[in-house]
Amino acid sequence: MHTNSDSMRELKQIYQQQLGGQLATAVIVLDRSFIIQYVNLSAESILVKSFDKLVGKSFNDIFFTTSINKVQLQQLLDSGQEFTDSDVTLEFIDNHKITVELTASSVEFNQTPHILIEFNQIDKQKQISEEAFQHQQWESARDLIKGLAHEIKNPLGGLRGAAQLLSLELDDDKKEYTEMIIEQADRLTNLVDRLLGPNQLPKMSKQNIHLVLEKVFKLVSFDSNTKIKLVRDYDPSIPEVTFDEEKLQQAVLNIVNNAIQVLDESGTIKLKTRIASNQTINGKRIKLGVRISIIDNGPGIPEQIQDTLFYPMVSGRANGTGIGLSISQTLIHQHHGKLSCKSRPGHTEFNILLPLEDEG
Repeated sequence: MHTNSDSMRELKQIYQQQLGGQLATAVIVLDRSFIIQYVNLSAESILVKSFDKLVGKSFNDIFFTTSINKVQLQQLLDSGQEFTDSDVTLEFIDNHKITVELTASSVEFNQTPHILIEFNQIDKQKQISEEAFQHQQWESARDLIKGLAHEIKNPLGGLRGAAQLLSLELDDDKKEYTEMIIEQADRLTNLVDRLLGPNQLPKMSKQNIHLVLEKVFKLVSFDSNTKIKLVRDYDPSIPEVTFDEEKLQQAVLNIVNNAIQVLDESGTIKLKTRIASNQTINGKRIKLGVRISIIDNGPGIPEQIQDTLFYPMVSGRANGTGIGLSISQTLIHQHHGKLSCKSRPGHTEFNILLPLEDEG
C-alpha cells in the first residue's frame, strides 16, 4: 500500500522526467569532454536539429563560433561557479547566426560532473528594441536637418535677392559674378529642399501593389545603359493595399537605383512580394502586412554605416549624397510602414513592410 510520502515521490519523479521536454527554455547538457548528452525540445527547435543529430556531438561541432569557449566551460567544471551572458551570438557551421541569453552551471548526473546550459533566443526582442531606437534617432536627425534647412534657406533667399538687385546696377561684363551667386544660391536651395524631403501628404487609395513594382521594372528595363538582370517574384494572392502610388514608386525606385549604382553587369536585382503576419511596425503589432523586398547580389553595405543608413547625408558611395534612402524612409513612414535593411557581401535586402487595413 502506497503511503502519502510514496505518492509525492512518484509525482515528483514524473514531473522531473517530463518537465525538461516541456520547458520553453532551451536546455543542453554536456559531459566533462564537452560532448552533448541531452537536449530538450526547445533546444532542438532553436538549433533546427533533432535529438539524434545533436547528442554525441562536440559543443564546437554544433556552435562554430561563440563567445562561450572551452576555457570558460572548464573553469566552470573546476570551480562550480555558474556564469550568465545576456548577449551571446551563436554561429552555426552553415553561417546561420542567432542571439541568445545564456546561463551555464555545473550539475551532477550519475555522480559525474556535467555542464547544464540554458538559453533563450532573443533575436526578435533585440531587433524590435534596435528598430525602436533607430527610428527615434532617425526622427531626431530629421528634426535637426529640418531646423538647419530652414535656417539656411532664409539667408539664401536674401542673398539671391541682393545679387539680382546688384546685377541691375552692373555693366554687362561684370554681371557674370552676380549670375554665379544666383546660380549657386539656387543650387543650395535645391539641395536643402531635397534634404527636407517630400512635404505633401500622400494621396491614399486602394490598389494592387504589383502595379507600382511593374512600373519600376519597366523604367529600369527600358534604360539602355543598364545591363543588370531584373527578376520578379510576386505573390499574386496579395489583396489590394492602401497607398500613394507616386510616393511608393519613388521610394522603391530610389532603392533600386542605389543598387544599380553598385552592381556590375553580372548583377541581379529581385523584386519580391509576400504576405507577412504578426509583425511589429514602430512598436505597434500588426496581424497582417505586405512585404516588398528589393534584393541584390552586390558587394553589400559597409557594416559601419548600416545602423545609420537612413539618416540624411549618410552614403556608402564616394559620390553619393545620402538623400535617396532618407527620402524613401520618409515616404514609407507616411504610409505607417517600415523600411529596413540587412546586408552582407553578395546579399543586400531592403524590406518595405506595409500594414493591411482589412485584416479579415
